[in-house]
Amino acid sequence: MFDVIVIGAGHAGCEAAAAAARRGARVGLLTFRTQDLGQMSCNPSIGGVGKGHLVRELDVFDGLMARAADRAAIHRRMLNRSKGPAVQGPRVQADRSLYQAAVAQLVAAGGVEVIAAEALRLRIGDGRVAGIETSRGFFGCRALVIATGTFLDARIFVGEDVHEGGRRGERASVPLGKQLREIGLGQGRLKTGTPPRLDGRTIDWARLEEQPSDSDEWNMSALDDGVRPPQLRCAIARTNDRTHAIIRSAFHRSPLFAGAIEGRGPRYCPSIEDKVKRFGDRDGHQIFLEPEGLGDALVYPNGISTSLPADVQKDFVRSIAGLERAQIVRPGYAVEYEFVDPRRLSSTLQVREIAGLFLAGQINGTTGYEEAAAQGLAAGLNAAAHALDLAEIRFDRRSSYIGVMIDDLTLQGVSEPYRMMTARAEHRLSLRADNATTRLGPAAIEAGCVSKRRRRQIDEHWKLRGTTAWAETGEARADALYAPYVERQQREWDAVRRDSAVWIPADLDYAAVPGLSAEMVERLTAARPETLDQASRIHGVTPAALSAVYVAASRRAAA
Repeated sequence: MFDVIVIGAGHAGCEAAAAAARRGARVGLLTFRTQDLGQMSCNPSIGGVGKGHLVRELDVFDGLMARAADRAAIHRRMLNRSKGPAVQGPRVQADRSLYQAAVAQLVAAGGVEVIAAEALRLRIGDGRVAGIETSRGFFGCRALVIATGTFLDARIFVGEDVHEGGRRGERASVPLGKQLREIGLGQGRLKTGTPPRLDGRTIDWARLEEQPSDSDEWNMSALDDGVRPPQLRCAIARTNDRTHAIIRSAFHRSPLFAGAIEGRGPRYCPSIEDKVKRFGDRDGHQIFLEPEGLGDALVYPNGISTSLPADVQKDFVRSIAGLERAQIVRPGYAVEYEFVDPRRLSSTLQVREIAGLFLAGQINGTTGYEEAAAQGLAAGLNAAAHALDLAEIRFDRRSSYIGVMIDDLTLQGVSEPYRMMTARAEHRLSLRADNATTRLGPAAIEAGCVSKRRRRQIDEHWKLRGTTAWAETGEARADALYAPYVERQQREWDAVRRDSAVWIPADLDYAAVPGLSAEMVERLTAARPETLDQASRIHGVTPAALSAVYVAASRRAAA
């Protein structure tokens, strides 16, 4: 019997398991293979614009990702360095093996019990989860987090070759996907993809533009473990007209265009064949050639994700300057998988209809390691709260990117894989990557999920803010730069918040609320907002509808 069981040991699952354990829960982490903890299935990189903000916020709550990234960082780059601090994004290229080893060590240090087994069927009774049937028998629990990533009833596509699998060489989670559809949680299918891996020894690096690591040293985590792996250079290549002609000639062999793939892929990270089709007027697309590790010859060509046949991949790769003799070690592929409508979740990431069941990661319609890990943190903290009768942890979109993401998912839902960007945050001037400790440190301490070392770091950070030395930090200068704009924005939001904090009863029957049209009833019932503020951000909900809901909620509160 566990307090919390987590299914899936990817970025969401590992963060969820570790977060629940930090709150005192006995945690079991279920995975096909124990050696897969923290595996970087796609690009071996962490962070970026928006994504780096999530990683810094995770770190404040003692999450794993930032520390693991620092231990494995072989290339550091602060993106948007020429722009304002609010939209700068820390990003590291990680040694795949070092990162995986760091995650495994951090999970083990947290006391999580790793179980090698296949999840077969949830046991649910009286509207609450009771445990999981596995290939090794039944395991009971008080709360359960599903973090299956791209494995839920998944299929892999390489041209005309289609087979079950959530990642190259690994099987899909079919029985669990079937059950989720049976109980009405399966929403549909989404698609993601990965590029071919190249043998770096067959690349003509001298013909490519070099991209060195940043000269100034900075960390993802506020806790410096003192680990500094050697830094490698990346390089930039570019597709050309010949590349595009080869790809166009093979459109009829692409599962993406032949109708074999039903799910929609990420808008902001399209496959190369999608780029060529959609942006036919472009004479080329950038490719970032990123080494996968210090002792590994594999190179990740970021920018040419594809599901075209292997022979076509070879032809178009070799049409690119510097890659004329490049050997493909593993072809790229697409993965199509089942997801759940995130509007079925509360802001704690608990399924509304099933007490104790939480969902995190790509099962909720997101894409990316960072989005998955941030959801894992929220789900793990709240799964422990459910199991141990602790305070729930809710992230506010005004104080965190994690809050922005969860708010967007649970209120708006998704029609394509959701990717975090700074443009999604209306308060982005104050939600910077450099001030995560200031924004979230007190909340992390109150949540009871941080180590003594982390608490000392947060306390020392706040003590520094009261000294004259504070004015010399990067963070203080950014505060001063944005202060007039933040103050004006705050005045505007204060006017809205006077009434927006009104809580809406979870069981409010919108069909019975006078003055609501059928369309408004449908939108509000699907989103199930918890406050009037959340209701105001549901697409298409009118001011008149908000007024009707406010009256109904106020009457219930006064009754």
